[in-house]
Amino acid sequence: MGSISGDTQPHHVVLFPFMSKGHTIPLLHLARLLLQRRLTVTIFTTPANRTFISESLNDATAFILDLPFSHDVTDLPAGIESTDKLPSMSMFLSFANATKLMQPDFERALQNLPRVSFMVSDGFLWWTLESASKFNIPRFVFYGMCYYSCCVSRAVAIDRLLSGLESNNELITVPPFPWIKITRNDFEPPISEGELKGQKFEFTMETIIATLLNSYGIIFNSFYELEPLFDDYWNRECTPKAWSVGPLCLAEPPKGRTEPHNKPKWVQWLDKKLDQGSSVLYVAFGSQAEISPAQLKEIATGLEESKVNFLWVIRKCESEISDGFEERVKDRGIVVREWVDQREILMHESVQGFISHCGWNSVLESICAGVPILAWPMMADQPLNARMVVKEIKVGLRVETCDGSVRGFVKWEGLEKMVKELMEGEKGKEVRKKSKELAEMAKKAMEEGGSSKCTLDLLINETCGKMTRTGDNGV
Repeated sequence: MGSISGDTQPHHVVLFPFMSKGHTIPLLHLARLLLQRRLTVTIFTTPANRTFISESLNDATAFILDLPFSHDVTDLPAGIESTDKLPSMSMFLSFANATKLMQPDFERALQNLPRVSFMVSDGFLWWTLESASKFNIPRFVFYGMCYYSCCVSRAVAIDRLLSGLESNNELITVPPFPWIKITRNDFEPPISEGELKGQKFEFTMETIIATLLNSYGIIFNSFYELEPLFDDYWNRECTPKAWSVGPLCLAEPPKGRTEPHNKPKWVQWLDKKLDQGSSVLYVAFGSQAEISPAQLKEIATGLEESKVNFLWVIRKCESEISDGFEERVKDRGIVVREWVDQREILMHESVQGFISHCGWNSVLESICAGVPILAWPMMADQPLNARMVVKEIKVGLRVETCDGSVRGFVKWEGLEKMVKELMEGEKGKEVRKKSKELAEMAKKAMEEGGSSKCTLDLLINETCGKMTRTGDNGV
């Protein structure tokens, strides 16, 4: 466990991200914003996750403290300390429950820290509320979801809208938002089951939701102008108070000029396409989606037949695509099997479309880059995010499944059709135009006088007692 030495600033914030890259990265961006405002920041993690955090903040002065992650009384394989290393997402509940074993070490560390003004911890680390209460620290919850998904999920759960449905694909209306239609397939258990019982229900309702309701506030990685109706609804109808401080990815400093030979091979490839005047489709489904070999083959065929230029990032465990595919498409396609800087790819001038699973971080990064989305949700809140992308903010199109359902199989012919529409069609032009407009709004929200900048300043002022002066300290 690390220690803090030397002078500390009068106001001190603790951040505790959940051990999953999609949950960690936004809170590291939040750390930058807090450091810019001259607050001291301490980030809690585990030994196996420390390197990723320290490398992400290698130009900043945040303190990082390790807590041991115990496998002694869990059924998790030894050495796994993040969800992207789980053999299957069916083990997620065991992993989340195992984090509670960190509580005694966390509280010992809090006891030895300089006074903490407030804490931001992930919703899946529900037990940190008890720790925060012991030390009289205001606790903010971070979920990494948008208002739309949270508000719709809440309405569906409270009114038990999914119980008694005859089909998983039956469209039903959400009463507070009568223009929104959803299906059971848009949700995961326990909400999708419509039954208020079972392990997942107890974990979700009795731990996650109960501690949310008793926390000081909830931080949303969103900006008011993106979803004003749902932001207003939350703060009118729900608790605790919500604060929109995003898009947090805009806190990351832009990459400096890099010599061509020092750039990753895929960035060099994008540069080449830009020189040729060619637009590129970026394809990525996140680090946790499990895609069947049959579906991978359809994706490969669809990309090949579409004749578009593409950069496809796949997980190493999915590396077998189809015989000779990469050789056949080598002049216009590249397959990458490594961790990439997604934002760097999306911000590249050659990239003009994104086939995405619609994880909320990916949606925001796409919006900030002004790149339209071909939505292909896989799990968690992604189906709802996809509905928002296509129906509400209109920055994307939807992939076509065989049976028209949310989670249906996608044949290559349907994929080819929608890829061409996104990259070359009239609907593609419309969503691209809307994406560029939202990119400007996102940038303004984070600038001086912008809605998210002002909201974070108010949050700090409310919890720290006085406004801290913005400066360049620590970044």
